[in-house]
Amino acid sequence: MKEKLNNFYFEKIEDVYFISTDSGEWILLSEREFSSLKNGKLDKKLKSKLTEKNFISGELDLEGYFQKLNSLREFINQPPSLHVVVLTLQCNHFCVYCRAVGSGGHKKSLMSNKIAMKTMDFIMNSPSKNVTVEFQGGEALLNWEVLKKSVAYIKKLNLKAKKDLEISVVSNLSLMDDEKMKFLIDENISLCTSLDGPEKIHNKNRIFMGGSSYALAVKWLKKFQFVVGKQSNRKDSLPSALMTTTRFSLEYPDEIVNEYHSLGLGGIFLRPLSPIAYAKNVWSEIGYSPKDFLNFYEKALDRVLEINRKAEKFIERNAAIKLKKMLLHKDPNFLDLRSPCGAAFGQLAYNWDGSIYTCDEGRMTAAAGDDIFKVGDVFSSSYKDVINSPAAKMCAICSCLENQPSCFRCAFKPYCGICPVHNYETCSTPWGNLGFGGWCEIEKGIFKILIKKMKDKRNAEIFYGWFD
Repeated sequence: MKEKLNNFYFEKIEDVYFISTDSGEWILLSEREFSSLKNGKLDKKLKSKLTEKNFISGELDLEGYFQKLNSLREFINQPPSLHVVVLTLQCNHFCVYCRAVGSGGHKKSLMSNKIAMKTMDFIMNSPSKNVTVEFQGGEALLNWEVLKKSVAYIKKLNLKAKKDLEISVVSNLSLMDDEKMKFLIDENISLCTSLDGPEKIHNKNRIFMGGSSYALAVKWLKKFQFVVGKQSNRKDSLPSALMTTTRFSLEYPDEIVNEYHSLGLGGIFLRPLSPIAYAKNVWSEIGYSPKDFLNFYEKALDRVLEINRKAEKFIERNAAIKLKKMLLHKDPNFLDLRSPCGAAFGQLAYNWDGSIYTCDEGRMTAAAGDDIFKVGDVFSSSYKDVINSPAAKMCAICSCLENQPSCFRCAFKPYCGICPVHNYETCSTPWGNLGFGGWCEIEKGIFKILIKKMKDKRNAEIFYGWFD
């Protein structure tokens, strides 16, 4: 008698088949086991394995199935909680992937007090009880007085709104001083900076005419670590850093991981470069193929695993985002890997002039005069206007994997997502062509690498240990 199977997806990875369900449950099968699965003729051992993972329709644990399904999609129907506020487009760096910001033409692009206060009003009038305000630029510290006044104003508003409010600042740290550091720490504002690796890599990618960008970033990272680290109630507020992978970075996977490890940052996010805004225009100089990135990624991940084998937790955060879905069936609140994505429904981005965009990536397209991802402005738009805007609806439809021919039968669909902005910049349409734009090849490639690594039980134990 043939067993009736639950809906499943599959992908062959080397000598095994990765099989998944919509609830995110998965299993690895041999060639022989997969052949039996296709035929519906299961021996006792294989049937037991598949029943445990909810692959047998007649013995489906409906409550457990839908609990896992809902856990992966907790974000559905939740209003945006992340609000990215661009205080200025001005910057004192000339980064190889972001020179459109630093190379002039933005001298007047400072958010005024008036626009900043209207932006804080708009944010606090959104319905989410959880609000994270992320101040960035350009270089956010170039508009320091407005940043301070914005913090004071939104905290005053929150005395009445009583939201779970978090504030962060993204900065290259070149303008940091003791007074600014004290303010950020006293106001419980978290800090994130850019660190692309050791000095030769960081300074190659992030050009600073005022000296060594690396030296200043590391100096202030260490100072914040020291001061915040002394406060026992602030251990979870230690400064963080993000790296961006350029063509120059590809030769140094171990060195980049070692830099983050030596600085005590607790982990690293191995982040590919996106061909958006200025980076798109210089892709032939700094970009690379998905295959090249995946080779770099696997070597760097091997170095991360090596560190962990010495009984020291050190997390690769790109992997951890995916693994939290795969291993724990939980949404890690990473907006890029959602279906639909977090554009407008997970985050909003506010440009220096008060314009509102679906996300920070959507805001970047405006630098070239393209407002396809604009959803409103802080002066004339209500929250309802923004959510019901054509751009917001477009992103929701385009990023729903059920609507993507290349995605709706993919084995990694329960854990994945796509970016309409990335599609638009690489394929001239928010729908994209996932066989062309590079996004799918990189994301699917990382999933495959992780599954290969988990065939070694020692690696699987390390991955589970990241969530302890």
